[in-house]
Amino acid sequence: MDYKSTLRMPQTDFEMRGNLPKKEPLFQERWEKEDLYHEMLAKHDGYPTFVLHDGPPYANGDIHIGHGLNKILKDVIVRSKYMAGYQTPFIPGWDTHGLPIETAITKLGYDRKKMPINEFRKLCYDYALKQVNNQMATMKKLGTVADYDHPYITLQKEFEGHQIEIFAKMAMDGLIYKGLKPVYWSPSSESALAEAEIEYKDVKSPTIFVKFQVKDGKGLLDENDYFVIWTTTPWTIPANLAICLNERLEYALVKSEKGNLLVLKELVDSLWEKFGLKEKEILKTFKGKELEGITTRHPLYDRESIIILGDHVTADAGTGCVHTAPGHGVEDFMVGMKYGLEAYCPVDEHGCMTEECGDWLKGQYVDDANKTVTLKLDELGALLKLEFITHSYPHDWRTKKPIIFRATTQWFASVDKIREKLLDEIQKIDWKPAWGEQRMYNMIKDRSDWCISRQRAWGVPIPIFYAEDGTPIMDEKVFKHVASLVKEYGSNVWFEREAKDLLPEGYTHPGSPNNIFRKETDTMDVWFDSGSSHTGCMVERGYTLPVDLYFEGSDQYRGWFNSSLIVSTAFYGHAPYKQVLSHGFVMDGKGVKMSKSQFNAVSPANIMKQYGADVLRLWASSVDYQADCVMSDELLKQCSETYRKVRNTFRFMLANINPNDFTKDDLLDPNECTMVDKDILLKLNEVSDKVKKAYTDYDFMSVTSTLATFMSNELSSYYLDFTKDILYIEAHDDVRRRQVQSVIYYCVDTLMRLWAPILVHTCEEINDHFDKGESVHLKEFNENYEIDDAQAIVEKMARLMELRSDVFKALEEARAEKKIGKSLEATVYMHVSADDQKIINEVLGCKLAQWLIVSEAILTDTTMKKYDHCEVSVEKCQGKVCPRCWNMHDESDAHECCNRCVDVLKKEYPQVPIL
Repeated sequence: MDYKSTLRMPQTDFEMRGNLPKKEPLFQERWEKEDLYHEMLAKHDGYPTFVLHDGPPYANGDIHIGHGLNKILKDVIVRSKYMAGYQTPFIPGWDTHGLPIETAITKLGYDRKKMPINEFRKLCYDYALKQVNNQMATMKKLGTVADYDHPYITLQKEFEGHQIEIFAKMAMDGLIYKGLKPVYWSPSSESALAEAEIEYKDVKSPTIFVKFQVKDGKGLLDENDYFVIWTTTPWTIPANLAICLNERLEYALVKSEKGNLLVLKELVDSLWEKFGLKEKEILKTFKGKELEGITTRHPLYDRESIIILGDHVTADAGTGCVHTAPGHGVEDFMVGMKYGLEAYCPVDEHGCMTEECGDWLKGQYVDDANKTVTLKLDELGALLKLEFITHSYPHDWRTKKPIIFRATTQWFASVDKIREKLLDEIQKIDWKPAWGEQRMYNMIKDRSDWCISRQRAWGVPIPIFYAEDGTPIMDEKVFKHVASLVKEYGSNVWFEREAKDLLPEGYTHPGSPNNIFRKETDTMDVWFDSGSSHTGCMVERGYTLPVDLYFEGSDQYRGWFNSSLIVSTAFYGHAPYKQVLSHGFVMDGKGVKMSKSQFNAVSPANIMKQYGADVLRLWASSVDYQADCVMSDELLKQCSETYRKVRNTFRFMLANINPNDFTKDDLLDPNECTMVDKDILLKLNEVSDKVKKAYTDYDFMSVTSTLATFMSNELSSYYLDFTKDILYIEAHDDVRRRQVQSVIYYCVDTLMRLWAPILVHTCEEINDHFDKGESVHLKEFNENYEIDDAQAIVEKMARLMELRSDVFKALEEARAEKKIGKSLEATVYMHVSADDQKIINEVLGCKLAQWLIVSEAILTDTTMKKYDHCEVSVEKCQGKVCPRCWNMHDESDAHECCNRCVDVLKKEYPQVPIL
């Protein structure tokens, strides 16, 4: 007789295999058709808001795995906050101006210097929008929910108009000025750069020691004496105007075979060894202050180099006599200003020496000039030593090529004037990780004024007009007019019209008696673009500042976090964010940062083709993202295996509460269930509390580990394992079966919602088989289930689980000794205390064997092997196997089935002959 047809076997259309790459696009199409994003907003209309402001990725090329990590975790935040009861608007953004797009257009065969600038900019505009669309498509495939129909893009005319207004207010408040300063200059980009656009790499550089002959020693030194300087940039020697000493340090004039050399006294021995000098006699010593005003002869040109004083001079390296070229270094420039030195800069925008350096050097690139200058100094007898060192040197983060410090006239935003306010705001913000506060504090504390002008074609223009006399016009009326034009026509209007056509009608200025004006040709730093997004996006869309959260990579402390803080504090008087959360970089399996330049970057699109977005989302939510995290095939396989286990646990539960077998009408109140059932629901409550707190703390690794562990240990390996005997064997409407099904229903409902912010597609699929109502993403996290006598249940079940662990040890030993095969062949004898026996009888009654998944369990007073909590003995169960439930039962029973199965068969299958 085949009894299988009489079992209540699991039934579901929820597939065992996820087949995510094929299924996920179907869910995405559904969400787009149903306009899920606006459905979410509408359903939570009037709820408290949680606003995460999206930092704009740059619109050039496919998104990489770092973008993927960022976008996935932002989506997890938005969805989890929604399910926690917030309205969660999320507007995706894109950064679109600047060099990379200009370079991309140039590579397509267009030369911006040989065509009208407005036409070149139109090409950049179209290219940027194409990149936005490509990146947006991939972000949608990640399963993210956002207002993709209305993104903010920094090239939008409304955004650009707000940016002009911000610039205008800062200018009218005295925070914008034009000045000549040494700035980071990228010859490869032909533009000034901000600190945020600099990265450091180790390079090998020549370092030279040069002697400057005294010209006027002021009675302290004579023409046979020399100051010795040291530099790692020989090409800046032509720009030398001074030598800087520290007024408090002691200097020594030392006789040598190469003249009387003046250096720091404490460095004499080490320098003489380096120079290979034999003669060494200290003739005189001086405090640095005594030597101020002495002049020397420049070793290359017929001009003086004066001795000045500065606190930045130390004994850490060099000679204590610092080569000073005010046109090629910030410290040099600052100390030079005190002495009225010009910011002399004989290097052009291409990084080539100008004709002021002489025919022997003119036109040479700075790297080539290093060698030429060094050879010239040696030829003239001024070179004491040439050596090479490896040191960290700034590079253009876009072109990856070295930059130089070069004095040029640029536009600056004053950090100094609002520094104290910025530092005060930093301390009000909740930084995650906490070290972010100190990092940002130190950056702002040490930051020089922000160079905001760029010599680029593709950007928002600096809205400054110049009068005939060269005066830059700072007029609120003019700024407002330009902003209105940009909002109407876009920033290209600045390049399409003449200056007179951009000014208010009838505008006059005392500096332009002939009403002739010219306009600034520089554009704004792209960090000013994105740093204005709190206004161009959030305020423009009706949201108030500060928003709840900014979340980007840790490199944005010097980038977007930084520029946004400066612009917002300057414009509004406060920070744009309440919380700042950051993540690390994605590393490959060897610990190397993933990047296109390293040829080790992994494309999210390729991962999704193989594994699906939900597995990628599971990876992003499982790593310690606040530090640098690893992406590798091995990790993806581990995530795929975790996903498989989670999916199959859901599948088993759905199969046992399928609509043909169980409906909401069959659902029992938790307090109508047994203590064993209630204990699982109490554990479910604990998991729910822990997971919801972890979401609040942005601790997604705890979310995934807590959920996966509960489903594996408490459900699959325990509750769902021993209740199979109930679900499969008992009658359709048996109360005990309904109790178990009710617990499963509650578990599916709660766990599906807790997983939903991460496994977005899978949980929608689960919901389709579970509820068939509204999208799971329109639901909220469940409240905890009310359980009577919860503490007593927890304590009793904790003790029972200790006893169970002893039984399982004994069963394992019996298998090893070949006493039994599977556990249903066993009879378990237990010797427990009177208190434990009372608990067993109260909680399990006659169902102890079923709970232990054995055929027979007997409590006895007989002494047997002692384990950690009780005494246990295992014997092979005597009797015959029930062909329906596989439990052992008495040989003397009248039927081949056990009495329990006979009762079920008589009730539900009277037509089935019972043998």
